[in-house]
Amino acid sequence: MSDHTHDLDRRLAALESRLGRLESLLATLDTKLDGAAADRLSEAKTSIQTWVTDYVSMRLQQLVPETCEHPEGEAAALVAEGPVLPGTRVRCTDEVLHRLGRIPIPFVRQMVTQKVAETARAEHVGVVDVTFFERAATF
Repeated sequence: MSDHTHDLDRRLAALESRLGRLESLLATLDTKLDGAAADRLSEAKTSIQTWVTDYVSMRLQQLVPETCEHPEGEAAALVAEGPVLPGTRVRCTDEVLHRLGRIPIPFVRQMVTQKVAETARAEHVGVVDVTFFERAATF
C-alpha cells in the first residue's frame, strides 16, 4: 500500500503543479483582456468624440458660414449700415425683410434667404432690393 500511497501522492503533486500553472495562465489572460477592453473602450470614446466634434463643426459651417471666417468689427460695421438678410451679412431693404417674413415655412424661408445671399455675393450686389430679391429668389 505504501507504493500505492506514494504513487497517489506523486500524482496529486503533479496535478497541483498543473493547476498552479493553469491558474497563473488564467490570471495573465484576465489581465491582458482587461487591458485590451480598456484600450478599445478608450479608442471608441475618442473616435465618437472626434466624430461629434467634426459633425457639429460641419453643421455650424453650413448654418452660419459667413460668420465663421470674418473679424467681429466687420460684422458690427455692416449691421450699423442697415438691415441684413437673416443669418448673413448681405444688406437688404426693410421691404425684403418683410417679404421674407411672409414665407410661412421656416426651412423654405432659410433656403430662399441663402439663395438670395449667394446670388447677391456672386453678382457683387451691395444692397438687396425687392427687384433683385424677386429675381434671385426663384429656383
